[in-house]
Amino acid sequence: MTTYISSLTLPSQFFAIPALAILTPVVAGSAVGFAVSPKNTQSTYLALKQPPLRPPPWIFGPVWTTLYGLMGYAAHRAWHTGSASLDPTVRNLAKHGATLYTLQLAMNLVWMPLFFGLKRPVEASVDIVCLTGVVSYLTYTWGQVDEVAGWCLVPYLGWLSFATYLSIGTGYLNNWDFHGKERSMPPRSNKDSVYVNEKKGN
Repeated sequence: MTTYISSLTLPSQFFAIPALAILTPVVAGSAVGFAVSPKNTQSTYLALKQPPLRPPPWIFGPVWTTLYGLMGYAAHRAWHTGSASLDPTVRNLAKHGATLYTLQLAMNLVWMPLFFGLKRPVEASVDIVCLTGVVSYLTYTWGQVDEVAGWCLVPYLGWLSFATYLSIGTGYLNNWDFHGKERSMPPRSNKDSVYVNEKKGN
């Protein structure tokens, strides 16, 4: 069982205020997408071998925005329900989940810099495997506090499972080495070759 660690947990207002709870992961995810150089990311992306069943690039922006919003809403609901509960067990579970939530958000945000920025597929794959495990436990923990909060995390957990397959599959197909995989980009790419940042909408 995890425990509440204040030094590893976002301040309470990030859970208690609905707008702040929802916007924090959305804005943070977008900021990371902008921080990783789009030009370098695009040239690396186009040169990598991809596993089967990879969805079209345009789908990632809307999906991640939705998932970030859902996780933020889940955070608010679980915190609000837990804070208002007279049951000390429920209150503790809500706080324990807040620590898990903060940890998973950090692991989520570090994946793109690891995978595309530093070109470290091994570390990125380890990160996303750990992330999926933490989110699984978070879903279970907050599901005991508020059923809706638990269900809000289910799509996120499902997508992470698929993203884990993509991350490990891409690493394997490229011999776990992305260095030297850049591809020179023409002044204007054709429609089918445009890179879309997976955590940033158009």
